[in-house]
Amino acid sequence: MAEDLKVIVFVLGSEEYGVEVESVKIIERMQPLTRVPKTPAFIKGVMNLRGVVVPVLDLRGRFGLTESKHTENTRIIVVAINDIEVGMIVDSANDVIDVNTDEITDPPEIVGGIKAKYLRGVARLKENRLLVLLNLQEVLNKTELVQLEQLEG
Repeated sequence: MAEDLKVIVFVLGSEEYGVEVESVKIIERMQPLTRVPKTPAFIKGVMNLRGVVVPVLDLRGRFGLTESKHTENTRIIVVAINDIEVGMIVDSANDVIDVNTDEITDPPEIVGGIKAKYLRGVARLKENRLLVLLNLQEVLNKTELVQLEQLEG
């Protein structure tokens, strides 16, 4: 039996992506970040979120897409992965929708230049919209999660 999945929709370039609401802690406007030496280029630094140090990564950089200037719409989506909070910089976050699990298909090898391992699936929505669902476990692999855990300390 199909069930609905609550998903936050965000944009990178011209593509729409989704991440499950239950993984999302908060969505913040872009704010100053403190750079951390010896981290991968896509990790933009850390931010202080109500007394908690949260590492922040640029999803465009993570996926090998060209990075863009931040705008009024740029957001940081803070997600919890394995008890670690991580901020993801996105072009905009504009919607919460219900996705029927029957509408989700396996991702093709590459979507918008992003490798399938980062993707959970693709949901076909009304008006011929496609929503690419992220696999947060792969967006940050175990080695990177350990590095980020050390940043939080």
